[in-house]
Amino acid sequence: MQILLADLSKAEAQTFGLVLLSSGIDYQVRKDPDGWQILVNEDVYDSAGVLVQTYLNENRPLRAVPDIQAGKYAKTFAGLWGSLVILTFHVAISTGHDARSFIQTYGSSARRILDGEWYRSATSLLLHGDYVHLAGNIAGLGVFGTAVCSVMGWGVGWALILLTGMLGNLVNAGFYQTGHNAIGASTAVFGAVGLLSAYQFIKKIMLAGERYQAFLPIGAGFALLAFLGAAVQTDIMGHLFGFLSGLVVGTAYAVFVKRPLRRSYQTGALLLTIGVLAGAWLYPILN
Repeated sequence: MQILLADLSKAEAQTFGLVLLSSGIDYQVRKDPDGWQILVNEDVYDSAGVLVQTYLNENRPLRAVPDIQAGKYAKTFAGLWGSLVILTFHVAISTGHDARSFIQTYGSSARRILDGEWYRSATSLLLHGDYVHLAGNIAGLGVFGTAVCSVMGWGVGWALILLTGMLGNLVNAGFYQTGHNAIGASTAVFGAVGLLSAYQFIKKIMLAGERYQAFLPIGAGFALLAFLGAAVQTDIMGHLFGFLSGLVVGTAYAVFVKRPLRRSYQTGALLLTIGVLAGAWLYPILN
């Protein structure tokens, strides 16, 4: 069974249940701490969603009803795992190694990226100058990485965070052209902020009762960018391009992904993320 609707009142759950029964669609009702849920079999999921959406179009609800097919993923601590990864990389590199040589080889050098060394857009995300720099990004991934994975899944979420971080670094390289070398996961952290902002924007603008609130997530995202991403000695443009990349990718996800992706997709996306990072780190060694 898959979640068709969530966060309903008891009366709403009964109403939508009758709508489904009227077309011969079996369903189950389940209560969780956030409200009532309606679940249907996977083989009738799409038709049930169309049926409920048709009902909503013909009968304006008294309040905004949670988006059809907007089921939730299980609660996750994925951000903590991401934080552990960058902490492990920092400790491994700073213990018995020349950190400067790693930055020269794997840092986000604008000139070298434009010369074709694409791998730097990924590897630079795992490099940090010191523990203060590292601590800020651990906190950012812990909060925003977890939030993204709670919305998009523990595999797809990390794949999209990595994608926005890489896109942010690539666009940043094009902006500076030369004379710029950056490190740190902050571009991906602000990519995660952009993903969340765009996702909430699209979901709210599709609900008649919440359209006036649709721009609040975007405004909140820019506020976070201004507050957290514009400190002295930070890569301001990298943060901006990471955030903008998140807005683009998050919008595409919200528009085209209408229901939770299966575990196989999550596993594939996580393996792809690991593969891209591993390939990026191995690329300069093997070439």
